[in-house]
Amino acid sequence: MRIIFTPEAETDLRAHARAEYPHECCGALLGLEEGDTRIVQQIIRLANERINDRERRFYLSPQQVLMAERRARELGLLLLGFYHSHPDHPAVPSEYDREHALPYYSYPILSVRHGEPAELRSWRLKEDRSGYVEETIQRQ
Repeated sequence: MRIIFTPEAETDLRAHARAEYPHECCGALLGLEEGDTRIVQQIIRLANERINDRERRFYLSPQQVLMAERRARELGLLLLGFYHSHPDHPAVPSEYDREHALPYYSYPILSVRHGEPAELRSWRLKEDRSGYVEETIQRQ
């Protein structure tokens, strides 16, 4: 499994994480799928609707997810997944992340250290929801 970010998509994701620090940012990935490869062409910044503990958690409402699906359709793209940042923590999914994830989607996580975006890693939840498989990230 491989995920490719266009330079614009990765730049936008990193800028979003920098702007939201010290809180977790979150958003949607729009793009194309070619076999087991996903090509992220655009991100949509979504609001972290979590009321408290926003430094460690994020929440996307069903309305935001539907909006992202509609936007993808309008552009002739697919909703490939959802990204979020981990302020001052590694780019590894937490148990909370696993409990709230769905199979199929890609889940890139960007570690942000002292306000600066750092390591970007991407994950897909296993079908049995027992854990993740890491996707190989490639840049265009």
